[in-house]
Amino acid sequence: MGAVSEAVHAIARWRRVVVKVGTSSLTDDAGRLQRSKLWAIARGLLVLAAARGAQPVVVSSGAGAIGRERLGLSLPLTLPERQAAAAVGQALLILEWERALAPEPVAQLLLSAGDVQHRERYVNAKSALEATLRLGVVPVINENDSVATAELKLGDNDTLSAWTAYLVDAEALVILTDVDGLYEADPRSRPAARPLALVEDVERVTHLAGVRAGSVRGTGGMATKLRAARIATRAGIETYVIGGGAAGLEALAGGEVRGTRFLAKRGISARKAWIAEQAPRGRVLVDVGAAAALARGRSLLPSGVLAVEGRFAFGDPVDIVCDGRLVARGLSNYASEALERIRGCQTSAIAERLGTKDYDEVVHRDNLASLRAGDSMPGS
Repeated sequence: MGAVSEAVHAIARWRRVVVKVGTSSLTDDAGRLQRSKLWAIARGLLVLAAARGAQPVVVSSGAGAIGRERLGLSLPLTLPERQAAAAVGQALLILEWERALAPEPVAQLLLSAGDVQHRERYVNAKSALEATLRLGVVPVINENDSVATAELKLGDNDTLSAWTAYLVDAEALVILTDVDGLYEADPRSRPAARPLALVEDVERVTHLAGVRAGSVRGTGGMATKLRAARIATRAGIETYVIGGGAAGLEALAGGEVRGTRFLAKRGISARKAWIAEQAPRGRVLVDVGAAAALARGRSLLPSGVLAVEGRFAFGDPVDIVCDGRLVARGLSNYASEALERIRGCQTSAIAERLGTKDYDEVVHRDNLASLRAGDSMPGS
């Protein structure tokens, strides 16, 4: 009862909530759009928003499936065919959401990996979403599959929904799925397996990532939902993986969690959480003294740098490693070639070695996120 009361109290504080709707929640077994499902989820979303006074943001899958149906295409598809299907499906999908969420105005935003991986584009996307919400519009977001290739994709809308929660400063991320949360084991093979109502630390349940894989109609599974939960909770955003579609949303409006609640972590800013999630372009090996200074919240100076690995530019994310142990990730003030020339020197000698000195710090403490060995970061 205490856990339920705590969840009700947390939900009452929501100002903005991101709701991710997967392909399997919108389509039938043949992969065709079921408008009744989408409209029911839209009603549930509005009930949740009205009950909690929170602005809703939708991350919606389904464009590819809808486009395939409209074009009469059969699987498997080539990459250009998938892109064409997504382009056709996006128009149909946003039109359906606009009708279902009426009279609320709806805006479509298509994002790609670069919009969250590059700081300037991240800030631009954030500003666009902020303006949209300020005008009372419900954003409906999807990955820009019509032009994205494998190298440019985030890969799944679970991950996209977590980044969207960052962008809109949401208090909560709700992932709708066709199973009722995370289980301690696969209930298909172990019928007695129990669902987990509360997870305090996502890192402790990553071994359950393969439990109850996703629908054949979607691109994710529990692994992508756990990854999304890790990304969001690191930045202080509670995450809920719930089943039941519209009914699950309406139950949540009343404070009932029909799935798994992942508690948010505290004490790290959204900016540092963003840095921690970036794919590193290289590695900076440091001595024990530098690692200890980083642990105390200090900046990384060139005197503590032992070696430089990889090629990276100013502002690129780099892993900071001591004795083979990952200790931090940060945005480098120096390109790899320049850092190689100043490693091990005092700050007073930087100008002599480079001919100029833009920064004393290799990585400033404001651009550092502490990590620990075993953190499963992108590109690590």
